[in-house]
Amino acid sequence: MSDRRKEIELKKAKLAEIRKAREDRQRDNERRQQEVARGAGPSGARREQDVHDLVSSLIGTSSPSRRGGLSSNYDSPSSSIPGTPVVQTSSLPGPSSLSLSGRLSRSSDVTSERLSLGTTMVQSVDGGTDHVMDRVMTPRMVPDLIDVEQELFELPQRERVTYNKEIQTMEAEVENTGPLEEEIRERINREHEAAEAERIAREKELEEESIQLDKEIEQEIREMTEEEKHTVFSAPEFLEFLEQSTKIVQRALNDNYDYTRDYTIGAETGGDDSEGRRVKRICAFYDEHYGKNRSITDIDWSPKYPELSCASYNKNPAALNEPDGIVAVWNMHLLERPEFVFHSQSDVLSVTFSPFHSNLIFGGTYSGQILLWDTRSKHLPVLKTPLSASGHTHPVYAMQMVGTQNAHNLITSSTDGMVCSWLVDMLAQPQETLELVHAGHNKTGEVAITTLDFPDNETTTFWVGTEEGNVYQANRYDRAGAKAGLNQYDVYKGHSGPVTGLHFHPLIGQVDFSDLFLTCSVDWTVKLWRAKSLAKPSTAANNISPVYSFDEADDYVYDVKWHPGHPAVFGTVDGSGKFDLWNLNADTEVPVVSTTVSPGRAINKLRWDHKEGRRAAVGGSDGKLYIYDIGDMALPRETEWTDLQKTVAGMMGGGGAQTNGVTETDGARIVAGR
Repeated sequence: MSDRRKEIELKKAKLAEIRKAREDRQRDNERRQQEVARGAGPSGARREQDVHDLVSSLIGTSSPSRRGGLSSNYDSPSSSIPGTPVVQTSSLPGPSSLSLSGRLSRSSDVTSERLSLGTTMVQSVDGGTDHVMDRVMTPRMVPDLIDVEQELFELPQRERVTYNKEIQTMEAEVENTGPLEEEIRERINREHEAAEAERIAREKELEEESIQLDKEIEQEIREMTEEEKHTVFSAPEFLEFLEQSTKIVQRALNDNYDYTRDYTIGAETGGDDSEGRRVKRICAFYDEHYGKNRSITDIDWSPKYPELSCASYNKNPAALNEPDGIVAVWNMHLLERPEFVFHSQSDVLSVTFSPFHSNLIFGGTYSGQILLWDTRSKHLPVLKTPLSASGHTHPVYAMQMVGTQNAHNLITSSTDGMVCSWLVDMLAQPQETLELVHAGHNKTGEVAITTLDFPDNETTTFWVGTEEGNVYQANRYDRAGAKAGLNQYDVYKGHSGPVTGLHFHPLIGQVDFSDLFLTCSVDWTVKLWRAKSLAKPSTAANNISPVYSFDEADDYVYDVKWHPGHPAVFGTVDGSGKFDLWNLNADTEVPVVSTTVSPGRAINKLRWDHKEGRRAAVGGSDGKLYIYDIGDMALPRETEWTDLQKTVAGMMGGGGAQTNGVTETDGARIVAGR
């Protein structure tokens, strides 16, 4: 394309030069015609004078004074004296050449007169003869003279006329200038006519070349047809260039930094007590093409890039030609459209970034398939599990990556009670399968798993929430005192509807609260639980009650998450479109901040960012992903951990009251025997 553009530019430049030369010639022609129209004007006289000068130069004449001239020389004695200039003089024999009389004497008191006489006769223009006497006084040595007496006869001076050959030739040529000048005039006219004809031919040639260049340029820059445009616009190279370049431009345009901010204004503000308790919406991600008629089913943040978050979506019933499920990766610096979009043949119900590979994203689908997308590839998954009995055949609502950089697995669960462990680079079949069944169920032994979570630093034991409303503990492997599979004796019973969310307290700070976990349900409640010690498994049926119940919700509570940095803070989202922020050290009855995110539209998922926990991503049934900043509420004080110990002890009845063998004294170490 660049070579073609350069060629067009060269042609345009050449065409401009041709047109400029043509305009210059037209102006010269117009000026010449005006001079001719004025008749015998200065230009005509000048042209006549030019012809006359040309003729004069050709015949060799220099000045009118040399025409028709003849030379008449008189001899002079001085012609024989050295050093005396001679101007075409003639010498006369004998002493008669001097017109002098008298006697010369050595002793004469009169100084001898030394004369050098020369006489030249030149024929004038009118044919007459002019006598010119040039007298030149030349000093010289006086020769020795002797007294001689001699009679001097004064003879009449004879005039001698000589003719110059050059002058004669010039006269002859001057006499014949009439026919020669006419011939020269004719030759000049012929040359002028030939030059004029050549000019006209050249002008015609340039005109033709100009027309040809116009046609070539028009052909080069002609408007493309719709078919040609479609071919260019659908080329993979063009689409990739357009995608990358527009992303860069939109990121720059979405930078909300105030370049004109004056830091001297408002520097001294007293503020108010609620200033640090405000929840501010940063942005809302939505794309009409991908999010229309879809709901967000799960959310996750990138572990490496804090500005990236991903959301999974279910199908759009009104768009039959679009993929049933999609995963969109959103960028905080690119608000108008997602950074990446991945496709699925089934609704995507759960999604997670790989904490060990920043380019990998896993998704669980309604059909039971586990999909792996790579941000370095296109829209389709790079790996996926087969639809077979060895894997999941029911919807996958929960998944989690456990382990370390060198040894990690993806744990997935489906509503048929199947728990699978996968190697991230081999999804052809699960590395392990575990079926959770409960013998106490009346119709079927299956445990319909809706949510799953591992405590921090735990890779074997996990807890699951079910559709029946109970929470169970299960083991991946046999361990001391417990077998692999579901622990049927310890039942965390407290919800009256399906459990929609379950999250263990993160292992942060100087006190270990990692056996505290929260659950939420469609029964409009959020409950706080303490996990039973794994060192003392029950051998008989044991119903475990929640430590505390939060009943302030006005609708289904769809998700709950502990804050990653503050030990007493957690957040919930519900079906009324509210995002509630709780601080157990401040109040256990009502949330400290309640924000209406989307009035009348349910908020399905909540996820804190991994870095500081200042930002929360919430996704709703309207297909929008909202990002909120909780400000200073994410920053804990040093006493928050000890305050939470007191709060939990108060919830449990205070003092040394025992619950499941755990007292307030050992409440600092939540998981006994670990």
